[in-house]
Amino acid sequence: MWFFDILGGMARSKDEKSSKKKKKKSDGRFKQMWQVFKMTRRYDPNAQWFMALGFILPVLAALVFVLVFPPGNGFAIGMWIVAGVMGGLLIALIILGRRAERAAYSQIEGQPGAVGAILRSPLRKGWRGSEMPVSVNPKTQDAIYRAVGRGGVVLISEGPKGRMNRMVEDERRKVQRVLPNVPVTTMNVGPDDNAVPLHKIVGKLAKIKPVLTKAEVLAVSNRLTSLSDKGLPIPKGVDPFKVKAQRPR
Repeated sequence: MWFFDILGGMARSKDEKSSKKKKKKSDGRFKQMWQVFKMTRRYDPNAQWFMALGFILPVLAALVFVLVFPPGNGFAIGMWIVAGVMGGLLIALIILGRRAERAAYSQIEGQPGAVGAILRSPLRKGWRGSEMPVSVNPKTQDAIYRAVGRGGVVLISEGPKGRMNRMVEDERRKVQRVLPNVPVTTMNVGPDDNAVPLHKIVGKLAKIKPVLTKAEVLAVSNRLTSLSDKGLPIPKGVDPFKVKAQRPR
């Protein structure tokens, strides 16, 4: 019997440790979410009202549905209300994530290297970029960044558009010289009125029409990387010169 008592004590101790770890992890997540909310509210005071609206609308929708189409029993009514609350929480968290992202971007907008910070993070729809610029003006700190994806090659200039035109055209010619059949798109992030806001870069990239396959994207990316690295051989595989830009996938 003493043997089973020892095993029982060990099991209880293990369960207690596991529950403490789960509680600590859960508390850490709530604390992190609260910190994100406070940071977002500091830079975006309207965020809390959008979150409240996102929470209330599903709850009201559930209540209206229960009143207009009564399920007939208390359990079903309770389930509809719970579903409304859970849906409201989910929408509120999604809104918090979007507004927090925008608030974070607003803190670095206008600073040299801001575009690189965006491209360093995971991009949607298979786009890949680098935080290191492909061209920099040492006097003005204007820079050009490059992203590669199924939409081709995108050159993102960081600085006043009028001052960036020549740099962008030079970089475009370099890319088209080695990849003549790959579409090259330009995008400007700067102080101009028609410039792309920092927080919209990822969305703009995702909206570009795909014309390359995944294998072609890899070949194009490797080709551009090899040209930047002197002394490295051009990688073998799909020939970028045979990429057909007019063939959508």
